[in-house]
Amino acid sequence: MSDTPVPSSPSAGQDRGPRRDGRSGPGGPGGGREGGRKFFRRKKQCKFCVEKIDAINYKDVRLLSGFVAERGKIVPRRLTGVCTPHQRRLSAAIKQARNIALLPFAARY
Repeated sequence: MSDTPVPSSPSAGQDRGPRRDGRSGPGGPGGGREGGRKFFRRKKQCKFCVEKIDAINYKDVRLLSGFVAERGKIVPRRLTGVCTPHQRRLSAAIKQARNIALLPFAARY
């Protein structure tokens, strides 16, 4: 085919749902509002860094249970806002607590 441009149809510039670049059209998650997002979500800060907790003890079941979901899974960093070094220590402490039966491996049905 030659290098001549193909004429576009009049509806080629209209939005028809989600785009390839991740942005959405007028009916998408950004709403129809100018400026995009509806609200601003503040970045979560690490609870352990803010409260200056260095040692995460496996015997502190009340603290650890806040980072374990109902089903017994360890809650990921992106949901809790814990920083990487503390998440590593936290998961190790949760695993220790599970092994000596302070925390359950799985939820009861």
